[in-house]
Amino acid sequence: MADKLKVTLVKSPISALPKHRRTVEALGLTKMHKTVELPNNAATKGMIAQVGYMLKVEEA
Repeated sequence: MADKLKVTLVKSPISALPKHRRTVEALGLTKMHKTVELPNNAATKGMIAQVGYMLKVEEA
């Protein structure tokens, strides 16, 4: 298992719940198609699970 995950925002959070918008922002994703590398830990996986319908996740 990789120690980093590449997370890309592929769907706009405009129509999402406010809690989901804040989660996307906390992941460091501010614009469409922006990619960030995050550590592969339980906290990150929980955030990804919550807003996974807006993200594309790959192992880095």
